[in-house]
Amino acid sequence: MSPQQKPPFRHWPLGLALLASLPVQGALAQQATRLEEVVVTAAKREQTLQEIPVAVSVVGAETIEQAQVLDIKDLQTLVPSLRVTQLQGSAQTNFIIRGFGNGANNAGIEPSVGVFIDGVYRSRVGSALADLPKLERVEVLRGPQSTLFGKNASAGVINVVTAKPDLTAFSGSIGATVGNYNQTIVRGDVTGPISDNLAFSLFGSRNERDGYFENIGLGNESNELDRWNFRGQLLWAPGDRLEMRWIVDAESIDEICCGVANLVDGPTGAIVRALGGDLVSNDPFAYENYLDFAPGNEIDTRGTSLQLDYLFENVLLTSITSYRTLDQFQFGDIDYTSARLVTPEGGNLSDTQIETFTQELRLTSLSEGPLQWMVGAFYFAEEVEIDGRFGYGDQFRAYSEFLTAALGAPGVLGQLEGLLGFPAGTFQATNQGFPSEVYGLDDETLSLFAQADYDLSDALTLTLGLNYTQSDKEASARLESTDVFSALPLAQISPALAALTPLQFLPPFLNYPNAVENGETNDDEMTYTARLSYEVSEYMSVYGGVSTGFKASSWNLSRDSRPFAQDIPALGAAGLLVPNLTAGTRFAGPEEATVYELGLKGEWSSFAVNVALFNQEIEGFQTNAFTGTGFNLTNAGKQSTDGLEVDLNWAPLDGLSIAFAATWLDPIYDDFPGGVGLGGAPADLSGEQPAGIPEFAANTNATYSFALGSARAYVRLEHVYEDEVQVVDQIPSSLASREVNMFNASAGLTFANGMELNLWGRNLNEDEYLLSAFPSVAQAGSFSAYPNQPRTYGLTFKYSFE
Repeated sequence: MSPQQKPPFRHWPLGLALLASLPVQGALAQQATRLEEVVVTAAKREQTLQEIPVAVSVVGAETIEQAQVLDIKDLQTLVPSLRVTQLQGSAQTNFIIRGFGNGANNAGIEPSVGVFIDGVYRSRVGSALADLPKLERVEVLRGPQSTLFGKNASAGVINVVTAKPDLTAFSGSIGATVGNYNQTIVRGDVTGPISDNLAFSLFGSRNERDGYFENIGLGNESNELDRWNFRGQLLWAPGDRLEMRWIVDAESIDEICCGVANLVDGPTGAIVRALGGDLVSNDPFAYENYLDFAPGNEIDTRGTSLQLDYLFENVLLTSITSYRTLDQFQFGDIDYTSARLVTPEGGNLSDTQIETFTQELRLTSLSEGPLQWMVGAFYFAEEVEIDGRFGYGDQFRAYSEFLTAALGAPGVLGQLEGLLGFPAGTFQATNQGFPSEVYGLDDETLSLFAQADYDLSDALTLTLGLNYTQSDKEASARLESTDVFSALPLAQISPALAALTPLQFLPPFLNYPNAVENGETNDDEMTYTARLSYEVSEYMSVYGGVSTGFKASSWNLSRDSRPFAQDIPALGAAGLLVPNLTAGTRFAGPEEATVYELGLKGEWSSFAVNVALFNQEIEGFQTNAFTGTGFNLTNAGKQSTDGLEVDLNWAPLDGLSIAFAATWLDPIYDDFPGGVGLGGAPADLSGEQPAGIPEFAANTNATYSFALGSARAYVRLEHVYEDEVQVVDQIPSSLASREVNMFNASAGLTFANGMELNLWGRNLNEDEYLLSAFPSVAQAGSFSAYPNQPRTYGLTFKYSFE
C-alpha cells in the first residue's frame, strides 16, 4: 500500500487496548483521594472537562505557577500536542497543534492556531507573548474549531481565561523572582469591591533577564528578556440579569532576540573570514556567534474590550467588543556573521502596525430540556501596514566578487561595469537594495455560527453545528529598488553570464495592485460539526464525530512575493514586466481542515482519563518555507495526520497527584508537488513525512503536597520527552535532528501569614536540542539553527493578602 493510500487510525489497536484497561484502573482508583472538578468554556458555555465531547487540555493557575510557566510559549512543556517555536525575532513565534500551524515570519499570514484571551482574538502572535496575568486556566483545544471560532482556528485554539474582579472582598499579592542570568521578575495584583455591584482588579509585571547567547563580535548578548505588562478590569453586576466586564491592557517587549548558531560551516565560511569576519563553526550549542550589529525587537500592544452578558428568560445574550493595536519593530544582521554584508540601518528592517476591531454577539439557551443551542455572529476588521528596507553592507560587493571567482568568473563585476558603461563600484554598492518597502492589508471578515445539542435519550446526545465565514482581503505592495546588478538581463547580455543569476539576490519588484493583479481575495466557506456522545455510566462517556475547519487566503507581504505564472503573459501584454521577473505566488489560497475523531472521557474518584483517536487532514495547508534567499509561500495539496492522544490524572495517595499526557502522531504529505526540499531547492514532497513533527511526545509529572510544621509544602517533578525527528524539510536529518529529554522541577512553601516561596528549575539536565534550522542566508552550503534555552532556575517570593 502506498503512503497516499494509508489506512486511517493505524494506532487504533494500541488505543483500544488502553481503553479496555480503564474500568479496572478506575475501580482501583476509587479508593484514593477525589480529584477536583475542572470547568472549561471551550464550547463558549461552561461545562466540566469530563462532559464536553471535545479534545481539550486544561492547565490550571496552580500548575502554571508551580511549573514557572511565564507565557504561552512555555505551555508546550505541559501539553504534548502543542509545539511553540520562536525564530529570528520575539514576534516570529509559531504555534503548532497536532503538527499543524503557521504564520511566524510574515504579517500577511494569519496563524492556523487561534489565540483568545478572555474571548478576544489576538490576530498575531506578537500580541500574545507577554507574561501571563493572574489566571483561572488555559485551555488548548485540539483540532479544527472553526464552527464556533470561524476562520481563526483551522488547527486549534489556545483559550486563556483570566481571573475576574472580586465583588465580595479585597485580596491581592505581590511577588518577586530572582534567577540565573540575572533574572528579576516583579508581579503584583489587587482586586476588590468598589461598591455592592462594582469591582476592580489591577495586575502588573516587569520581567528582565540577561541573554544567554553571546555575540563575541560586539561583546553583548541576545535572547534576553525585557518586558512589562499591565491589565486593569472593572466588573459591574447591577442585578441578577446584567454583568459587564471592561478590560484594558498594555504590554511591551524590547529585547535583543534571537540567537542564531552555525550548524554547518560551508564553502562561504572561508569567504567570510577572508573579509575579516568570523563565525562559530559547526557548534549550535556553543551559544555564541559573531554579529557586526545587535538585532532589535520592539513590540507594543494595547487593547480594550467590553463584555456584556444579559440574561433574558432562559437565554443569555453575550456581546464582546474589542479594539487592539500592535506595533512591531525589528531589524537584524541576517547573515549571522561579523562580516559587514548588510547595513545596520537596513538590516532587514521591518516596522509593522496592526489595528484590529472585533465584535461578537451570541445567544445561548439556558433552559432545562433536551435541546441546548447557541447562535451568533463574529465581525473582524483589520488594517496592516508595514514599512521596511534592506541595504547591502560595505563588504557585500567584495563577498560577491569571491563568489564569482568560485564560479570561474573572477573580476566579472568590474568587467561588466566597464562593458555596460557603469562607473566602477556601481554593482552591489553599499546601501543598494530596497530603500523603501511599503505593504498593506485590509481584512474584513464576517462569521455566522449556530450549534445545538439535542438529548436523543438520557445518555445519548447529538451535536450539530454550522458556520459560514466570508473573508475579503485587499493587499498592496510598493517597493523601490536600487540594486543595479540584480536588474541586468545577464542571459541576454551573454549566455555565459547566466551562471551569475543566483547572485542577483534582489531583483526589481513588480508592485501591485496593477492593471492585471487587483490585490484582492474573496473567500467564503461553510464549516460544520457533527458529533454523538454517549454516557456509558456516571463515570465514563464516549464520543465520535467529524468537524471541518477553514482559514482564509494569506498574503505574502514581503519582497519574496511574485506574480502567479498564469498572470505573466497578461502582465507582459500590459507592458508591466520588470527585469528578471520570475513567477511565484502573491498569496496562498484557503486551508480546509477535516478531522474524524473518537474519544473517551472517564472520571472516577481519584482517576481521570481523556483519550482521543483521530484522523486529521488539511487541504491546501499554507506553507512558508525558507529557500536560503527568501520565503516560498504556497499551498500543500494535502497533509494528513493519524493520531492518538492520552491524558491521565491520578491521585493514588492523599497529597500525591500524578499526570501523564502523551501524543502519538503519524503525519504525511499526501500531495505536495510544489514543496521546498533539501538546501531550499524545489522538491516533490508527496508521500514524505513532514519534518518537525515528532511521532511521540509526552509530559509526565508528579506533585506531592504535605504539611511541614504550620506551612503547606509541595514538591513537583516533570519530564518532557519528544522522540527524534528531522527538524526541517530543507536540511537532512543527519545534520539537523531533534530529540527532547528534559527535566523540570520545583518545590514550595506556603505559610499561614500569606508568604510563599517557590524554588524552581527548568531544563535541569541541560538537554540540548534544536528549535528550528534553515539554509544560511545567501550562503549556499551553509546552514544555521536556533538552539533551545539552556538550564534556568530561580527563587520566587510571593505575599498574598486578604
